Amino acid sequence: MPLSFRRASLAGLGVMLALAVPAANLAFAQETPPAAEAPAKPVDPAAVVATVNGQSITEADLTLAESDLDQQFSKLPAEQRRAAALSAIIEIRLLADEAKAKGFDKDPEFQRRMQFLQDRALHSQVVEQEVSKAITDDEVRARYDKEIAAAPPVNEVHARHILVKTKEEAEAIIKQLDGGAKFEDIAKEKSSDAGSGANGGDLGYFGPGQMVPEFEKAAFALEPGAYTKEPVQTQFGWHVIKVEDKRAQQPPAFDQVKGQVRSLLLRDKYFELVKSLRGAAKIDVADPELKKAVDHMDQDK
Repeated sequence: MPLSFRRASLAGLGVMLALAVPAANLAFAQETPPAAEAPAKPVDPAAVVATVNGQSITEADLTLAESDLDQQFSKLPAEQRRAAALSAIIEIRLLADEAKAKGFDKDPEFQRRMQFLQDRALHSQVVEQEVSKAITDDEVRARYDKEIAAAPPVNEVHARHILVKTKEEAEAIIKQLDGGAKFEDIAKEKSSDAGSGANGGDLGYFGPGQMVPEFEKAAFALEPGAYTKEPVQTQFGWHVIKVEDKRAQQPPAFDQVKGQVRSLLLRDKYFELVKSLRGAAKIDVADPELKKAVDHMDQDK
């Protein structure tokens, strides 16, 4: 089946695998338990790892650099990231000293930028300490239950299809099916969608919005066990569709979406805090058009 045929994949559906130890190996496993790993040695954040012109670089500085420069270090082996972080700090310190020596830190534009960066960092600190950390597991679960209860029921179908290039080929296949031919056998023999064709045309279950509109409309109109009596045309060719089953779509399990639910709570609590602070603040926007645009954006939050 062409990759673009489905509009959306069933992303996020995890599979839990249970691993069992064969009974014959139990005795051996009990007699020779794996050696316990030595606990990691505690790291003192204040420990000095290097100095640059007399200025200390601590373990805390290294940790911050590794976190802040994570994207740059992500492709490095783990054992090289510590050295890369230290090298980056040394370069930053040297060039920062050079900038100060030349008075760049006194430039008004630089100072404005530093003020903005400081404000943004403090903004993030408030979000982390006052919003994110305040969200409890019970709140996340309650929001999940609320969203699931409010979601309208959605049906999904289990369908097969046979994809061919021309309408005439599709009509001939429908005649074969009318004569008693097996759908799966024809799909394996004639479907140009090799992926599903090898499985008898099986597309599995899908819900609204996951297939192109013409295909989806035809599939959802069929009753289980029925196939289309007229070929269905899409951008991929001509289809003969058979529906195997219909069922109510199951909601995603809590563990699969709790991160997304937490993000919803974080967003809501963030805007609640901002709204409260805005209400207590005196804010004047000089440009009437700009004020109108800002007010309009705030109403949409």
